[in-house]
Amino acid sequence: MTPAIASALTPLMRLIDAETAHGWALHALSAGLAGRSAPDAHGSLACEVMGLRFDNPLGLAAGFDKNAVAVRPLMRLGFGFLEAGSVTPRPQAGNPRPRIFRLEEDQGVINRLGFNNAGLDAFLARLRALPRPLQAPLGANVGVNKEGALPERDYPALYTAIAPLVDYITVNVSSPNTPGLRDLQGEALLDGILAAMPARSVPVLVKIAPDLSESALFPLLDVCAGRGVAGVIISNTTLGRPDSLRGAAKGEAGGLSGQPLFEKSTAMLRAAHRHTRGRLALVGVGGVASAEQAYAKIRAGASLVQLYSGFAYAGPALVPRILDGLAGLLARDGFARISDAVGADT
Repeated sequence: MTPAIASALTPLMRLIDAETAHGWALHALSAGLAGRSAPDAHGSLACEVMGLRFDNPLGLAAGFDKNAVAVRPLMRLGFGFLEAGSVTPRPQAGNPRPRIFRLEEDQGVINRLGFNNAGLDAFLARLRALPRPLQAPLGANVGVNKEGALPERDYPALYTAIAPLVDYITVNVSSPNTPGLRDLQGEALLDGILAAMPARSVPVLVKIAPDLSESALFPLLDVCAGRGVAGVIISNTTLGRPDSLRGAAKGEAGGLSGQPLFEKSTAMLRAAHRHTRGRLALVGVGGVASAEQAYAKIRAGASLVQLYSGFAYAGPALVPRILDGLAGLLARDGFARISDAVGADT
């Protein structure tokens, strides 16, 4: 099966419960049923960020493959990198179902999963079983359990355990579905976590929420830069609900992702790029479903871009479509390399 055929079948998945459809998609990917894309032929999209080489800047965000069960099949779709997780120290069931809601009219998703995952031991076992070398950089997104968490103990321990098996690690302090987690974005608490991290063998990133004011965002970025963080992912899901939402599930509790998040997350990205002035690599995520939107993130300051909801709606064929479009947009604007376009609008 080719990515185009797999994408053609994607609308059928929307006839069933969103979480069930997600599980089926992971099983299909694990079985190789989504096929593979042709090797990326766009030399202009290759880049080096945080000391890592990427064939292209388009990655899959954390949350899609929480337990690292489909890493290699996902990479074969053409992604320039992949982020597995979030993983917590102990297995966690998450919140009661239903907990994923489609807003099809808005091309958005609301989720309140609550860091459901199989835990660190299972995650490590799957990472160790992966045939090496992998064809693209692999990141791991780490979080803390809902109960019994000690962030200054747990994040460093997760880093120590996982770092030998991945290319970077993302500290997730911004999921809205674990009580108290977003409080860790405060500069004092985040500084304590980062100060407790061990010597870095792979880059550390921090994933933040789009709901921060600039008065909270800028000190957070300064803490990250001061503590040797390599990059910041902007952004996680939002608790906000734009007045434009039309989907029947718009009132559900949880974090909103997809198209309704694009403008908000891109504005934060632009502000972060102006403030950091190259001190941190920025990863843009939130509402990307086209080459034009990925390019807008890059021009706003993102060195790398991630997908999630757009991929869930459009299927595997979205990846080569965005890459082809990005290469065309670079050529149109006279950029020889994707890195030349980073921050062009700021």
